[in-house]
Amino acid sequence: MTLCTPARTTNRPRVQRPHSPPEPPRRFRIAGADLSASVAVFLIALPLSLGIALATGAPLQSGLVAAAVGGLVAGRFGGSPLQVSGPAAGLTVVTAELIQLYGWRTTCAITVLAGLVQLGLSALRVARSALAVSPAIVHGMLAGIGVTIALAQLHIVLGGTPQSSAADNVLVLPAQLAHIHPAALGISALTVAVLLCWPRLPGRAGKLARKVPAALVAVTGATVVAALAGLTVPRVDLPSWSSHALPGLPEGPVLGIAAGVLTITLVTSVQSLLSAVAVDKLVAARPDGGRGVPRSVLDRELAGQGAANVVSGALGGLPVAGVAVRSVANVSAGAVSRASTMLHGLWVVLAALLLVPVLDLIPLPALAALVMVVGIQMVSITHIRTVTRHREVVVYAVTLSGVVLVGILEGVALGIAVAIAVALHRLTRTRITREERDGRHLLHVRGQLTFLAVPRLSRALHQLPHGSDVVVELDGSFMDHAAYETLSDWTAGHLAHGGTVETTGPSGTRIAEPDPATASAAAHTCCRPWNPWHNHQCGEQPADRPDEAVEPPRTTALKLASGIGKFQRNTAPLVRDELARLAREGQTPSQLFLTCADSRLVTSMITSSGPGDLFTVRNVGNLVPLPGEESGDDSVAAAIEYAVEVLRVESITVCGHSGCGAMQALLNGGPDDPPTPLRRWLRHGRPSLERMASRRHAWARISGRLPADAVEQLCLTNVVQQLEHLRAYEPVARRLAEGTLTLHGVYFHVGEAQAYLLSGTDEVHSYDDVFTQVMPTEPLETARAS
Repeated sequence: MTLCTPARTTNRPRVQRPHSPPEPPRRFRIAGADLSASVAVFLIALPLSLGIALATGAPLQSGLVAAAVGGLVAGRFGGSPLQVSGPAAGLTVVTAELIQLYGWRTTCAITVLAGLVQLGLSALRVARSALAVSPAIVHGMLAGIGVTIALAQLHIVLGGTPQSSAADNVLVLPAQLAHIHPAALGISALTVAVLLCWPRLPGRAGKLARKVPAALVAVTGATVVAALAGLTVPRVDLPSWSSHALPGLPEGPVLGIAAGVLTITLVTSVQSLLSAVAVDKLVAARPDGGRGVPRSVLDRELAGQGAANVVSGALGGLPVAGVAVRSVANVSAGAVSRASTMLHGLWVVLAALLLVPVLDLIPLPALAALVMVVGIQMVSITHIRTVTRHREVVVYAVTLSGVVLVGILEGVALGIAVAIAVALHRLTRTRITREERDGRHLLHVRGQLTFLAVPRLSRALHQLPHGSDVVVELDGSFMDHAAYETLSDWTAGHLAHGGTVETTGPSGTRIAEPDPATASAAAHTCCRPWNPWHNHQCGEQPADRPDEAVEPPRTTALKLASGIGKFQRNTAPLVRDELARLAREGQTPSQLFLTCADSRLVTSMITSSGPGDLFTVRNVGNLVPLPGEESGDDSVAAAIEYAVEVLRVESITVCGHSGCGAMQALLNGGPDDPPTPLRRWLRHGRPSLERMASRRHAWARISGRLPADAVEQLCLTNVVQQLEHLRAYEPVARRLAEGTLTLHGVYFHVGEAQAYLLSGTDEVHSYDDVFTQVMPTEPLETARAS
């Protein structure tokens, strides 16, 4: 029986589910961890919301409105369950400028329009493209905003009034220092001292005290001191909610309104998406690996932020964005679902309605000091070190300076321009050196070869003596057409003068095109690094050419002998030392790789692995029989036990592939099929077939799309099911509990030559299992699809 026969249409189970089935209704339950986390976040959000509203010059209630909407709306509809949204310090400068130019009611309307734009962008599924912005630009933008906030709030700390721009705040600072308000400065100094010292309280008592947020302690302490000492300082004044200002029709120049909408959209979107990615990393760093917490869905998160901005602007609130400080507090407090974020919004609503007399006691200098410290902390030393290490400090500095001196959009535009200039400079930075060794001339080319480097390349090539032996070493990843033609023309001329040319890569691997005169001897060079037998067609001459002799078919034994001979002649000298070391030291693979026996699946090729890296087990259908169901065939169980217990591998990977004959046989099989050895083995794949047909499990998705057909869906589902079978093995379960073993799922599409990695394989979930594409030039970032 062949495993590659086309699927029959008879006896096929009905598996027609174009979309995931709706989840069964569940009771709304609140975990204790979510309840405690929501209180911790609320205690941080309340003073920060008032402080940010004060810094923007907006009505103080607007900060509470934004905090409540961020928790209830963005928390409910956003794609990052543990991210906390609300008024963000990064929006302070933008909002303050809009209020000064157009007034509060128009600013609310701009917030609504920005939210609608975010909803449109999420519908276009462009959220991940926002992550293409250089981190140096994002960090520089946030640092510039932090500097601007700190300079403005410093004047309130000293008892004065901030100016409209950072430059003006610096210019009038000497005059402000000459007229300090002692009461305001004392309250602010107390607030700052508590903020800085509270997280550093020593001992067991300090550890217990640190569970109370420093921001709450600082503002509460300043309020109590101001009240007991009878200090005359401005305080919070929350007017009646009946007089709360709601948005009106935008009034102002169209271009100015559009620029405001674009700025709010840009800042809120980028900050929220980057914060969501950071929250995923924090959750994954938990001791339990974030088990049970799904990863962020960025397009859904962008939609949630858009909906929150529409509602917040319509209710007279500040713009909403995902905020790092409150999100970190939420994750650190042990939140496990979006219930914590929503509850924090509910507590803000209750406080705004019931605690107005208490809030009116808070001194404004205390809130200003709190926001000033937050602004200073936005200039992160860690970020500066990171951009310096990646040689992007110029981009960071230009963006920071532009935001402080000109504005948000202008500063970001300057940062993007400098980032492009730096990238172009690196692209054109090509070093060409020449040396002579053992009578051969070596030309080393370091960097990318573009048309800008052609003059230097041509000069270096023509300085080489005619008729000499030349080795050209190319150490780069890109060569454009102009450089290719220059190198090819020079090579042809040098060969015509009796010289020799060898072009190699950075490791000395020869790069060459087959000479037409020796094409038959160098057949299949396009298929390196492995030598094909008969199934590859690239480089072969058509058999119907009348002027070409057709090679008679060789026997399998001759092909095998020829392949072994090529190994001994070409490959063995290169790997002999490494294999000798492995023979001395024994095998210490880091991974058990369980995959299908399909001949098209070359494990070392798709994993870029070498001798000693993988402990590989192959069988028909990459199946893992459940313990106790092997029926005399313990080979897979023995391999798992040996790899986990003896070799102490660090991970196990189950790799399926497209067009799997075993999955086709499963789909085509019926109850009356004869019990052949193949059918007896395939019974271990029936749980995968049942999982695909079950309404309790959603269909797996591949890179954001549904599978092309039932065979591909079963191939994907089978990977997920076999990972679940692995957990039933006692050695695997024990190592997983210890945190010394991880499980991974991979799907290889043969026709596309594309590998996909199963996201979230640390736990097999009942909702969508998503296979995400592994990009060749970018670090892997997996994310769940909606």
